[in-house]
Amino acid sequence: MQAPVVELFRARVSQVLSDTYAGIPMLKFPEDLRVYEHLLFAERVEVVLELGVHAGGSALWFRDRLRALAAYGQISRPSVVGVDIDLSDARTRLAQVDPTYAEQITLIEGDFCEPDVATRVRSLIEPGASCLVIEDSAHTYETTIAALREFARVVRPGGFFVVEDGCVDIEEMRLLPDWPRGVIPAIHEWLESTEGSEFQQRRDLELYGISCHPEGFLQRIQSRSAR
Repeated sequence: MQAPVVELFRARVSQVLSDTYAGIPMLKFPEDLRVYEHLLFAERVEVVLELGVHAGGSALWFRDRLRALAAYGQISRPSVVGVDIDLSDARTRLAQVDPTYAEQITLIEGDFCEPDVATRVRSLIEPGASCLVIEDSAHTYETTIAALREFARVVRPGGFFVVEDGCVDIEEMRLLPDWPRGVIPAIHEWLESTEGSEFQQRRDLELYGISCHPEGFLQRIQSRSAR
């Protein structure tokens, strides 16, 4: 059966809204998760910083992928750091699935747009660690630009910062009129800044023909010390 790509996208979003990992809701396309697996292995990621935890399914998924890397001898200390304003649901669900989740998943409750919260989160990531940052919070201009300004600095050269759900800014991909906006404009503005110039967009990582994160895969190509 043939159908326009936009119809496939809309059907996939509807499917993902009821998807789970280990019984916990996880709202991510399988195609994007496969790209993450490539990035985790290629960069030997030790820490995943997830801005926006929701129910906790993706935090658990990333923890399990990092455990696999450790089992293969690629890394030694897998760690996930998750930040959200309200973590009560995520804590409950994670504890039900894995009572020992806190050994490798650290949850910080607060607004990362607040400087003290951002500083606390950054302190959990050792300097030089291979860290993948994923921005999956409110999908507005304000949260996107704040996340880039506060946390791009923890990504080492070669590493990645992924801004999720830029689809909210593409009219054909918007499912509901009350979806937020501002993700892609924030990315463009930040890339024009001094710090943003250390990163490049990797549109080639939208590998599988469909993604929720258009223009969102950003790779650090140099550090401030190299400038």
